[in-house]
Amino acid sequence: MPKKTVLVVDDEPAIRDMLTMVLEAASFVVLEAENAGLAHAAIIDRRPDIVLLDWMMPGTTGLELLRRLKRDPLTKNVPIIMLTAKAEEGGKVAGLDSGADDYVSKPFSPRELVARIKAVLRRISEDEVKEIIEAGSLRFDPISHLVTIAGEEITLGPTEYRLLHFFLKHQNRVFSRDQILDFVWGANVYLDERTIDVHIRRLRKAIAVAGCDKYVQTVRGAGYRFSIR
Repeated sequence: MPKKTVLVVDDEPAIRDMLTMVLEAASFVVLEAENAGLAHAAIIDRRPDIVLLDWMMPGTTGLELLRRLKRDPLTKNVPIIMLTAKAEEGGKVAGLDSGADDYVSKPFSPRELVARIKAVLRRISEDEVKEIIEAGSLRFDPISHLVTIAGEEITLGPTEYRLLHFFLKHQNRVFSRDQILDFVWGANVYLDERTIDVHIRRLRKAIAVAGCDKYVQTVRGAGYRFSIR
C-alpha cells in the first residue's frame, strides 16, 4: 500500500522539523509549507492526502486558507486538521464550522497527533463509498457533492453536509449527541453537546423544502435519528 502524504503548514521551522520527524517515523511522506500561499500551491500541485494547518500565520491565517480551500471545488474535499495554540472552544467551533476535519491544540503528544491523522484518513476512506443515497424526495450525490430535494439544489455548510451524510448512511437508528460528535467530528474533539443542537437546527432549516426537515427527528431523552417513516 502506498504511503499517505501529509502537508505540514506552519511558519515556524522548528515545528515543521519536529512534525516531519514524527510523521516520517510513522511512515508518512511529508511535504512542508511555511505560509498559506505555498500551502495552496502544494495542495493544487501535489494533492496531499491530508493537511496539518497551523491557525496563526503571518499574512493569510490558517483559518482563512481553510475557508478558501473549502469554497473551491478542486480542494474542498482535502481533509484538514487544524493545528493551533487556540484552546478556547470558540476557536474550535470556528475551525470545525469552516470545514476542518479535526482540531489539535498545542502542545500535543506525537502519538496522539499520529492517531488523529490516521482516524481522519480512516473516516475519509469509509466516506469514499460513492453511492447516491435517496430518502423520500431528497437525493444525496457524494461524487458531485450535490444535495437536491424534489430536483431543487440545496445549499449546506460543510458541517451540515457531513451531518446529513452521516444520518443518511445510518437511517432509522437513534444516536446520542456524544455518538454524533464522535462520528461526525471524530473522537477526541471536545465540544459542548449544544453544538449538535445548533447544527441540527441548521440542517433542518436547509432541508425544509417539501417538508424534509421532519426526517431529522428528536428522540426525547435519547438523541436524534433520521427516518422517512
